[in-house]
Amino acid sequence: MAPGKKGILERLNAGEVVIGDGGFVFALEKRGYVKAGPWTPEATVTHPEAVRQLHREFLRAGSNVMQTFTFYASDDKLENRGQNLKITGAQINEAACDLAREVALEGDAMVAGGVCQTPSYLSCKSETEVKAIFKKQLDVFMKKDVDFLIAEYFEHVEEAVWAVEVMKTSGKPVAACMCIGPEGDMHGVSPGECAVRLVKAGAQIVGVNCHFDPMTCVKAVKLMKEGVEKARLKVHYMVQPLAYHTPDCHCQGFIDLPEFPFALEPRILTRWDMHQYAREAYKVGIRFIGGCCGFEPYHIRAIAEELAPERGIVPPASEKHGMWGAGLEMHTKPWVRARSRREYWEHLAPASGRPTCPSMSTPEGWGVTKGHADLLQHKEATSSQEMKHVLEMQKKAKPSA
Repeated sequence: MAPGKKGILERLNAGEVVIGDGGFVFALEKRGYVKAGPWTPEATVTHPEAVRQLHREFLRAGSNVMQTFTFYASDDKLENRGQNLKITGAQINEAACDLAREVALEGDAMVAGGVCQTPSYLSCKSETEVKAIFKKQLDVFMKKDVDFLIAEYFEHVEEAVWAVEVMKTSGKPVAACMCIGPEGDMHGVSPGECAVRLVKAGAQIVGVNCHFDPMTCVKAVKLMKEGVEKARLKVHYMVQPLAYHTPDCHCQGFIDLPEFPFALEPRILTRWDMHQYAREAYKVGIRFIGGCCGFEPYHIRAIAEELAPERGIVPPASEKHGMWGAGLEMHTKPWVRARSRREYWEHLAPASGRPTCPSMSTPEGWGVTKGHADLLQHKEATSSQEMKHVLEMQKKAKPSA
């Protein structure tokens, strides 16, 4: 930790609001630096300038956490289904730590090293084998002396607990996030029980990230909080949801939506939606508030602006953004100037401009999770026979969806 900067637990123990960053994977895919499908973060090595710039934009928007771009940076994921990068997980993780630290030093930000679910777990590898994967990433985070650790994007609490147990050996603060909604994990473990298991494993911060929209994630964290309090345990809470509306999603979240991943834009939340999300999360008692896939810097700025009274500051990016549209008072058109007020934007019901499209979709709902033969992973490229099989499965799933 840089001299004079407070750590994550010091801030949360004092009741401060910590603002996370946004969704690097989706943001950099749209910018041409991440490949959809594998979703791996080799851009930290091949295009560090792109990763650095996105960190800076989130910092300027108000983020207090520069999370290392290490999502899916485990060696088993980097070698999965025909991917041959010739770049090691260690190289990617080290570069990610350096970039996050460089930008964190430019403001009031901490560096968080992150791990996530692994292909090895989905392929039913042993606890020892899966923990060894987490340990390799942890070794880099310790070498680079990150400020705290986040185990995020876990569909199964069992694997999340394994990750926390490995992270806890570092002696650094550990946060743990499940990518679940109110229905619980993919094996039906409730949010409250997931949280209790994570706290008992050693996590000091628990919550939810990805897979669901902000209000759904806040509801899931509220259920976590109820479970933890019922068990008479204590912990801090965090939430880093999608920036997409997902009222039609079931247990698997937005991955089941037919629009995933290339046609989600009509579902994007506005900056004003983010104000509502930030306020609701704060009311529930969540103090680490950020975003995941779909979040752009302007979304994070909206969170920082909504919670400016509690935090006592506005982010640097607010220099170019009048609160609640106040900058529109300078617009040349009078009807646009009339929109420079909170009442207008708070009560607007945005149209999609797509008259022939439905407001919601029917999730595919294949019901495939860890332990199913279709989720066994391998180094070889997906074969034509495998593709034929999944297309047949798709045909069978659609009539029952």
